[in-house]
Amino acid sequence: MSLTDQKKYTPPEKDELYDLLSNHRRRYVIHFCKRADEPLTLSDLAEKVAAREQDKSVAELTSAERKRVYTSLQQTHLDRLADAGMIDYDGDEVELTDGAAELDVYLDVVPEGSIPWGVYYLGVSLLSTVVLAGVWVGFVPTETVPELGWAALILAVFLASSVAQVIQNRRYRLGDVEEPP
Repeated sequence: MSLTDQKKYTPPEKDELYDLLSNHRRRYVIHFCKRADEPLTLSDLAEKVAAREQDKSVAELTSAERKRVYTSLQQTHLDRLADAGMIDYDGDEVELTDGAAELDVYLDVVPEGSIPWGVYYLGVSLLSTVVLAGVWVGFVPTETVPELGWAALILAVFLASSVAQVIQNRRYRLGDVEEPP
């Protein structure tokens, strides 16, 4: 992006970002560009996206599979990402812009077989409420564990959960894992 383009750049609205991310090819473009140390050529990017879509290695792709993705990226997806300020695309080379960093907020990936963190925290909060209510009405014994001990235990569960969430979110961030989610 040139200096004059940077001055004109306005971040996309939230709805536009969700629309951009609703297509798997655009997510794959962002993922592979984030993993690259330098700009990717359109051909290399199309091969990576096609290989991911077909669940094959790049060497196993047919020319028709490559061409279909290449054409789609060239005619539709790269222009949309460039218009939104997420990539710089000059016809052959593709690279992320600083605006693409804004996407991390919208890319909370939930690994297969796990529950969203919001649901997890709701469950922990409800369980904590039941325990504290039990302590308050005398249903939960306070002889072995004092009231402050129960509160400290609940705080420790929330602290451990928060640390686990931060680690998992960093591990599954788009562009930070080998295969795009």
